[in-house]
Amino acid sequence: MADAGIIHTEGHVLTLAQPLLLDSGRSLAPVEIAYQTYGRLNAAKDNAILVCHALTGDQHLASPHPKTGKPGWWQRVVGPGLPIDTDRFFVICSNVIGSCMGSSGPSSAAEDGAPFAMRFPVITIRDMVRAQVALIDHLGIDRLHGLVGGSMGGMQVLSWAANWPERFGAALVLASAARHSAQNIAFHEVGRQAIMADPEWKGGDYYSASVDDPRKVGPESGLAVARMAAHITYLSEQGLTEKFGRRLQDREAKTFGFDADFQVESYLRYQGLAFTDRFDANSYLYITRAMDYFDLAEEHGANGKPGSLAEAFAGLKARMCLVSFDTDWLYPTSESRRIAYAVNAAGAPVSFVELSAPFGHDSFLLDVPALDRVIAGFL
Repeated sequence: MADAGIIHTEGHVLTLAQPLLLDSGRSLAPVEIAYQTYGRLNAAKDNAILVCHALTGDQHLASPHPKTGKPGWWQRVVGPGLPIDTDRFFVICSNVIGSCMGSSGPSSAAEDGAPFAMRFPVITIRDMVRAQVALIDHLGIDRLHGLVGGSMGGMQVLSWAANWPERFGAALVLASAARHSAQNIAFHEVGRQAIMADPEWKGGDYYSASVDDPRKVGPESGLAVARMAAHITYLSEQGLTEKFGRRLQDREAKTFGFDADFQVESYLRYQGLAFTDRFDANSYLYITRAMDYFDLAEEHGANGKPGSLAEAFAGLKARMCLVSFDTDWLYPTSESRRIAYAVNAAGAPVSFVELSAPFGHDSFLLDVPALDRVIAGFL
């Protein structure tokens, strides 16, 4: 057991020995998977929990981010004595393929040594999970104690449940959905077009000759706008009104110009610019596309016909818990309820709760004591 208040953390990169076969019919090679572990794996290897991150997250869920120095994105949840208790559990979090924090993605070196750029194959949520399965196999873990994920991380958990149901004992899905709606696809397309309209995108070939070159390059303006647009969808109107209202930013009166007169404008601009310091624009294109392609029922159809969501969970025996938030309009409660009905129809044990929080979709990342109790109690 770790010393009180001290989390045992290790970072690793796994290189797969074989190419990774993808849903598109293509294969990806070389494949590297960057991951962090917290706590210690017991002798029976039955105390492991895999946490799946969201669109702009990464493997640094409970340790400082190496680029920004900021605390891990779920540091309030993962650690000794916390809801995901690292004195009890061995917690794994891997950077999804397609991303830019050490796992193979568009900015990674291809077999010819140059960055993949747009030569990187289009991936799916299930492809991300295939890489995670390879990682769990590498760690010698036959069956995870549990899976936890919010937003896109929840999509990965659902893909595990549909495709590898025998590999875990419990699945916790937070603020997620079994398919991307037309509205969500539309928001993502606005972001992608902002990136591709930036002259610095250059058809995706904006990287320097060396993947190790630390210079900032690429469509930073387009990526910032994409982040601004997406960030709005993560918040609730109530939260924005309470935090900013129509208050002006460091001024007594409107300027009658196009500077950031309002606090909410200044906040969004800051969020957009800060994002460019830690994320790759091409990765944003690939990961949002993977989310848009996600439709769990469609994946489990036959003879060219879409299947039902209950059919997707036909092999599931593990416990599942779904959590939604009353102010989340990106992945509303109706989406979680739909999944709960399908899991129940498939005969698997499932529980569902809608929590009240003012933070919108981002509620699963923020201080919601009721969520902490659900996580600790379910796991």
